[in-house]
Amino acid sequence: MNRPIKVLVTKIGLDGHDRGARVVASAFRNAGMEVIYTSPWQRIEDVVNIILQEDADIIAISSLAYDHLIIPKLMDALKEEGLEDKKVIVGGIVPDEDEEMLLKAGVEKVFHPGETLDSIVRSVEEMMGKTIER
Repeated sequence: MNRPIKVLVTKIGLDGHDRGARVVASAFRNAGMEVIYTSPWQRIEDVVNIILQEDADIIAISSLAYDHLIIPKLMDALKEEGLEDKKVIVGGIVPDEDEEMLLKAGVEKVFHPGETLDSIVRSVEEMMGKTIER
């Protein structure tokens, strides 16, 4: 890959708490990634359309209030559009018992509170096979 990693940072469902998403989006941008940031309250079909238009490599979903429970529907919608090669990560408040469900649905990684920004950035770089020396 000769271009920067392109990340869509979004929130699906009704959760409007976006501070964490904005902080992570800034960390991705500071690491040299191209970031597409959406406002909160995105519908699954909106996220799929953005991915189709922008060709992002990573879909980073922030969850605070159980909106992670609709991520399997997002994964199904991505498959229906032939976008199963897109990597989906989730960060925020995800109970341990829900993490396994997300991983089975195809989510690459779940980041919990307390994860460092550097660790999140490095994980995304490793997923894409592109680690940048800092």
